[in-house]
Amino acid sequence: MLVLPVDRRHRILERVSEQQSIHIGELAQELGVSEMTIRRDVARLERDGFLRRTYGGATAHVTRSLELAFNARALQHAASKRLIGMTAAELVRDVSTMFVGIGTTTEQFAQFLPARQELTVITGSIPIASLLGTRSPRVVVLGGSVRRDELSCIGPVAAATVRRYHADVAVLGAAGLSARHGVSELNDEEAEVQRLMAEHSDSLVVVADSTKLGFTAPVRVTDADRIDTLVTDEGAPPEEVERLKAAGARVVIASRPSTRQAPAGPVARLDGRAASSDRSTR
Repeated sequence: MLVLPVDRRHRILERVSEQQSIHIGELAQELGVSEMTIRRDVARLERDGFLRRTYGGATAHVTRSLELAFNARALQHAASKRLIGMTAAELVRDVSTMFVGIGTTTEQFAQFLPARQELTVITGSIPIASLLGTRSPRVVVLGGSVRRDELSCIGPVAAATVRRYHADVAVLGAAGLSARHGVSELNDEEAEVQRLMAEHSDSLVVVADSTKLGFTAPVRVTDADRIDTLVTDEGAPPEEVERLKAAGARVVIASRPSTRQAPAGPVARLDGRAASSDRSTR
């Protein structure tokens, strides 16, 4: 079976994310291509800031990736979150300025952002800032007080920093998401920062695995009709997906590269250009 170059690179990144290393020969045999082809893929990923090559293989560009939200939530639905992050990164890869919220799914999203010097990322997540700080984007950290369990910036200083900026897009995670109650969070202070990010951006992308859909956390962030794009996984409840679509969200279902289907037509990126996507519906 022919594996497209973009899908080969996705496989490489997934393998590194899971095992923190790959071996060129083994991966070439698995994908049915030459070792030289895999080496070219690895070189491309290293140039884009995702990998650091070692003799005979590649290791994660930031081996601290295992420290990203090193808690129980980081281990829950990890494969789905990687696919969601990968898919969302494709949708926003041409924007100039973005807010990135907190959470394990946005941390996965950050790992797949391409290294572009013209990109500015504003985030209250210290793990995300640490990850992207080793690459090319300009990174702005909100500052303020730090919540120890999430390593997130909260409080009046963080809120004031968000108000200083306007972004093309805000990419936010969610503790809960429903058509009735919108995006919700567990903590007042984090919800306030997320709310301001949504208000100070032209477009809102929510990245949330299927377990979050239909669930409502205690603190409201924003209404469902404010969401432009939702990226979730194949386990999303169909009824809730339909309700979110009726509220105006474009729903993109992230699937494994080997099972992706070509879309019936071009899908508009957030910058207005045509882009390929996983199965997407309005």
